[in-house]
Amino acid sequence: MACSALPIRHFATKKAKAKGKGQSQSRVNINTALVEDIINLKEVDEEMKSVMEALKDNFNKTLNIRTSPGSLDHIAVVTADGKLALNQISQISMKSPQLILVNMASFPECTAAAIKAIRESGMNLNPEVEGTLIRVPIPKVTREHREMLVKLAKQNTNKAKDSLRRVRTNAMNTLKKSKDKVSEDTIRLIEKQISQMADDTVAELDRHLEVKTKELLG
Repeated sequence: MACSALPIRHFATKKAKAKGKGQSQSRVNINTALVEDIINLKEVDEEMKSVMEALKDNFNKTLNIRTSPGSLDHIAVVTADGKLALNQISQISMKSPQLILVNMASFPECTAAAIKAIRESGMNLNPEVEGTLIRVPIPKVTREHREMLVKLAKQNTNKAKDSLRRVRTNAMNTLKKSKDKVSEDTIRLIEKQISQMADDTVAELDRHLEVKTKELLG
């Protein structure tokens, strides 16, 4: 199989680029069981997949054209007991198509923190407070609002790529610890497998961003 060029180059070295220019790169498929004493590739794969799932979850919960009460459920609020989801410390309801109400009567001491979390959620929300009742006007679906959501989608995708780079770097550092125990060829092959896994995940991240962008722009 041939691996097509990917839209991000963070994982490619200059040497690899020069070698691969004008020709396709062969893919590797290592039996993870054969190298488990050197590195747990299944674990690396799961960590990379978790980055992908986190982005998809973010897209589904926070980046929607029309804000709904469910969109606010998982906003993280910093409290004395640590970070809690907004729906754990409040009652969230739809007052009208243009207004969401967040009732903080059960945890009034968290009202200020909840307002801050809603405002900084990245959903372009400007909450107003009346005692322990937070009023959240729903933004109008304008072209500007759609473009703002696309911008947030791109920012979140870039954050996911940062997380992915950390996973790859940690895997490579783990691999370096075995350089004195196994052959250089084996190390290079595993390095190629890890980079291939990372590149595949980047392609998936970009694909989901493309789909989300089309959805948001309409």
